[in-house]
Amino acid sequence: MIGKLDIVDRHISAFLKLGGSLITDKTQEATFRPERMRRLAAQVRAALDARPEMKLLIGHGSGSFGHFPGRRHNTRAGVHGPDGWVSYAQVGAAAARLNRLVTDAFLKAGVPVLSLQPSASALCHDGVLQSLALQPIQAALAHNLVPLLHGDVALDEVRGGTIVSTEEIFIHLAYHLWPERILLVGQVAGVLDANGTVVPHIRPGQLDAIAAQLGGSHGVDVTGGMFSKVTAMLQLVAAQPNLSVRILSGLPAGELQRVLVDPHYPAGTLLAA
Repeated sequence: MIGKLDIVDRHISAFLKLGGSLITDKTQEATFRPERMRRLAAQVRAALDARPEMKLLIGHGSGSFGHFPGRRHNTRAGVHGPDGWVSYAQVGAAAARLNRLVTDAFLKAGVPVLSLQPSASALCHDGVLQSLALQPIQAALAHNLVPLLHGDVALDEVRGGTIVSTEEIFIHLAYHLWPERILLVGQVAGVLDANGTVVPHIRPGQLDAIAAQLGGSHGVDVTGGMFSKVTAMLQLVAAQPNLSVRILSGLPAGELQRVLVDPHYPAGTLLAA
């Protein structure tokens, strides 16, 4: 029994996603970027040292580990028949392999992550995440650990099986854990306009005006590109006006650390009401 941990912690500082395009080469299957991951993990550790009260939940994309087999087997659309379920297991195993590499990098940097596999408890209905075990996440946070989740396969009441992205997991958890910020860290500097310039601020009502300027992700992505990410996050911001979402690049030296330490640091694109 977890007891008092049944009470939801409503003081999560930030959800942080490391994009699959950032920590893997999404143009080549199962290609990890260990040195880049090492630098990112070191920045997270430095930010936690600077703000020891900060509570983080971290997620990462599946990158070239999960997306390649996911596209081959069309797992996102549904899972049927014996061969389909074998493929489902293979996609989950690929995502787990990347998660192991990410987990090890964080632990080596001194970030006390606890890997929590979404597929162990996630349940979807026609591609929409309906439930995910909260108590392990709450327990990790209560003991000053950093929950670490990732894009993964999930059982689905309509499709049999599907794939859930890290953003979809974040959106679901935001209605239970109420983070102050969501940081989506990738390779691109933010949301870019038609001239390749970063759009500094987007409000929920402005989506239609910039829709034509947004496109898909670089490399293979079975869970949607930039447009789908911005659309979903603006809907969340509209529902939770106190929440802000920032889309930024993890490539500039020290940028992630600065954004974690200072919520007002003007990196990338801010999605806020």
